[in-house]
Amino acid sequence: MTNTKRSVTGTEPLLGTRALNRATLERQLLLRPARLSVAAAVEHLLGLQAQNVKPPYYALAARLDGFTPEALSRLMAEREAVRIVTMRSTIHTHTADDCLTLRPLVQPARDRELVTFRKGLAGVDLDRLAVLARDLVETEPRTMRQLREALLREWPDADPQALAVAARCRLPLVQVTPRGLWGRSGQVSLTTAEHWLGRSAEPAPTPDAVVLRYLGAFGPASVRDMQAWAGMTRLREAFERLRPQLVTFRDESGVELFDLLDAPRPGPDTPAPPRFLPEFDNLLLSHADRTRVVPPEHRGRSWKGNLAYCTLLVDGFLAGLWRLEEDALVIEPFERLTRARQDEVTAEGERMLRVMHPESAYDIRFGAVRT
Repeated sequence: MTNTKRSVTGTEPLLGTRALNRATLERQLLLRPARLSVAAAVEHLLGLQAQNVKPPYYALAARLDGFTPEALSRLMAEREAVRIVTMRSTIHTHTADDCLTLRPLVQPARDRELVTFRKGLAGVDLDRLAVLARDLVETEPRTMRQLREALLREWPDADPQALAVAARCRLPLVQVTPRGLWGRSGQVSLTTAEHWLGRSAEPAPTPDAVVLRYLGAFGPASVRDMQAWAGMTRLREAFERLRPQLVTFRDESGVELFDLLDAPRPGPDTPAPPRFLPEFDNLLLSHADRTRVVPPEHRGRSWKGNLAYCTLLVDGFLAGLWRLEEDALVIEPFERLTRARQDEVTAEGERMLRVMHPESAYDIRFGAVRT
């Protein structure tokens, strides 16, 4: 357990930034390679951000002992894991069980999302649209373009993009394989989760149950942190119901943090080896206050516009970017690294390459300090 000081209120222990960092890295399986199955890890992490195909694979390579890309690809091929829009209206790789429960949990948020497209949906009966779209994609998987064109025949005056978004929001649409498989390519084709998995959606879990799972993967955390992760609002009541069975802290800004009683909270000096994370890794996206991982001076440096970069952690914090070129792993630190740190980063880069590209030869190069 971490050493704590009293907060400014004098009532709850204070968790400093480094203590929060180490606790979160422990929950995120980033302090040491975890001996978990791929399915167990995806479930524990409540899914993996997956706007692109490769990030979930690199995310697990950074976290699991003995991981191979084929292991996740096999889960996808066997329909034990799927790609679907859930948290924050972004694509995630979830286990089949979580797909059928977490999507119903965030359905109210997906319904509210359609308000943005109301002008393009004027005169559209959304219930009828959902019925037609379900029939279309369950007859055979459809691309978004095919879905737009089919729905446009029913509502020729509507905005085509709004029609497709409405189908995605109203229905739990999964991307069918081979999209998402390692070493394979395929356009995005969609069908419903129930049709793809061969079973009905489960009732949405209670917010209380998901709060406990979120804290297990991302805690300690505030109410606003979880709302940022889920893309949901009004979760305060769930935290208050759970308060008697949780422990509370304050961060350095005085914000109340909740946590599981028996959750690991390593000391702030616990070693945190370098880690190569993919673009859009949930470690960097799942808190309202990201300073536990992203130093204030590096805020906004892991993306540009709609483009996100692959990120490097050093001593547990965002410290640079990386990319794979044709023959090299190129690392661009934000600050000059000591020789010892460079050696640690190089060793982790070699490990990552052995896991992800065992049959390829890459040099490791440090680029100029990225200012």
